[in-house]
Amino acid sequence: MRRQKLNNKIMYRTHNCGELSKKNINEKVILSGWVQKIRNLGNIIFIDIRDYFGITQLVINKLLIKNNIGKEFLIKIYGTVVERLSKNYTLSTGFIEILVSKIEILNNSLPIPFLIEDKTDGTEKDRMTYRYLDLRRSIIKKNLIFRHEIILEIRKFLSSKCFIEIETPILVKNTPEGARSFLVPSRNYPNKFYALAQSPQIFKQLLMIGGIDKYFQITKCFRDEDARYDRQIEFTQIDCEMLFVDVVDVIKFFEKFIKNIFKFSNVKITESFPCISYYKSIKYYGTDCPDIRFGMKFTELNILLKTKNINVLNIHELVIGIKVKNINDIHCIINLKKNKIKNIICIQHVSKKKFLLHNKKILNLKEICIISKFFNTNPGDIIFISYGKKNEARYFLKKIRDKIINYLSNKNIYIYQPIWITELPIFKIDNNHYKSTHHPFTSPIEDDVHLLKSNPQYVRSKSYDLVINGIEVASGSIRIYKKNIQKLIFNHLGLSDKEIQCKFGFFMKALEYGAPPHGGIAFGLDRLISLLKQDDNIKNFIAFPKNSSGKDIMTNSPL
Repeated sequence: MRRQKLNNKIMYRTHNCGELSKKNINEKVILSGWVQKIRNLGNIIFIDIRDYFGITQLVINKLLIKNNIGKEFLIKIYGTVVERLSKNYTLSTGFIEILVSKIEILNNSLPIPFLIEDKTDGTEKDRMTYRYLDLRRSIIKKNLIFRHEIILEIRKFLSSKCFIEIETPILVKNTPEGARSFLVPSRNYPNKFYALAQSPQIFKQLLMIGGIDKYFQITKCFRDEDARYDRQIEFTQIDCEMLFVDVVDVIKFFEKFIKNIFKFSNVKITESFPCISYYKSIKYYGTDCPDIRFGMKFTELNILLKTKNINVLNIHELVIGIKVKNINDIHCIINLKKNKIKNIICIQHVSKKKFLLHNKKILNLKEICIISKFFNTNPGDIIFISYGKKNEARYFLKKIRDKIINYLSNKNIYIYQPIWITELPIFKIDNNHYKSTHHPFTSPIEDDVHLLKSNPQYVRSKSYDLVINGIEVASGSIRIYKKNIQKLIFNHLGLSDKEIQCKFGFFMKALEYGAPPHGGIAFGLDRLISLLKQDDNIKNFIAFPKNSSGKDIMTNSPL
């Protein structure tokens, strides 16, 4: 036994705490690890010792312990592997235990602030303050291993498709890309600053201009944004770019990419990836990040109401509704007053000729039957109707739809339904100023280029977002590669010719040297992994995350 012959040297272990089994019975071993549990039975003490690989039970004569031992003490033991009488079938080492002949305390531990177990009693604040202890929990360790495996598979898949991984700068020129930048002072150039890269956007486009055919990078991005539950101020992005592609090419390739990731993760995803425009997404779902697993498209009712003379509702600018199939626990959804949801009518189809109005009893039975027939309801179905101004009606019906989806999701957690949202407007209006919906390098669709000068607010972009179960996991576009169009976009964003030259002069010059058509996409790695693991808290998949206010409370940063 090679390992046992090394015992005369300084060594901390012959095996790890997760590998011993029946085949090792009667072997002499050395283990090192942290004390997980202690069970004192008088003369005999049972200790569970834990390391990165697993847990092993120790059997120790009380006389061997000279000093007090507590949880998370780091110990080293010498002993013999024996068969365990009471087997633990949940552990890989559950058929054996170690009869300890010698024990050493390698390091003491203060009393732990929370349980180092999967079901911990620690608050998020405690876990972030003592993150190094939280990392000892098996569930966090497994999350980080899963993240590592996903990254390896991403590199393998993209490399096999002729993508090459190229690092781009983190310290960059401060250019307007949508969010606020973190600034870094320069020692060599007083009163001048670098910015931390919000994304590799300009550099990956320069790689395309440089003739790199397919690029990818798994990179850190930094955005000085307000707190969001699903994004950190520094986050990891799977960034990709391709030469000589249009929208269909990118969408087709990255459908295969995302299917490969789900297959690798043993998670089923629907084969079809429907594709709808931004405007249809708003019309049918009230959002550009729709969860389409359960249907429930918005249906406009104004024409029906006018035709059937249902005047009590027809006075409103927009009346829309959704049908929900066979929901039993209606009361968990329709507490409209508590959720500050107004202008909603709820019709429940109870039996063949019986209907219930749960609020706002402003419709008579005849009108209810007309609406029910229009929606083709069956007993058990429910109709929600929202009315008012266009934006308000869609907003409140979306809130109802979201509550229903949250209710149904708890019973259908293994359904993953992606959808592509395309043709986002190239501009959005904020305080009477144009801002980029995606970023200023997004190409307009050819049919709308003529509107850039006269009606830029109506210009659609060659953009595409991938949404899965209501979560945006990727965003991309075909890029502008003509200097005159890029300049026009910058002008609409309020940049003068002088400002364009100062901030983007190097990029505008690059567009004059035979810049090719190109496009790409970026996936939020943290968000994608948390989606695969069905955990809304992305902090559980980041080794050292910031809290929801963007602060590292472990290191007390920023100071």
